[in-house]
Amino acid sequence: MSSASNLVAMKKVVRQLRFEASVNRVKVSQAAVDLQQFCLQNALQDPLLTGVSSSTNPFRPKRVCIFL
Repeated sequence: MSSASNLVAMKKVVRQLRFEASVNRVKVSQAAVDLQQFCLQNALQDPLLTGVSSSTNPFRPKRVCIFL
């Protein structure tokens, strides 16, 4: 039984290695350039860079209604 389970495990390893070998690779320098371009293109829509207006901010403090 050990031989059969060993064979199944080795087939699984071979399948994983074939999958990893088939993945298209991108150079780190090209990935960095692409990431920088993406960030620059989307900077105007990024709320961390531009801020959130108080009218659309769901986390703004709630107003307290006080009757005098």
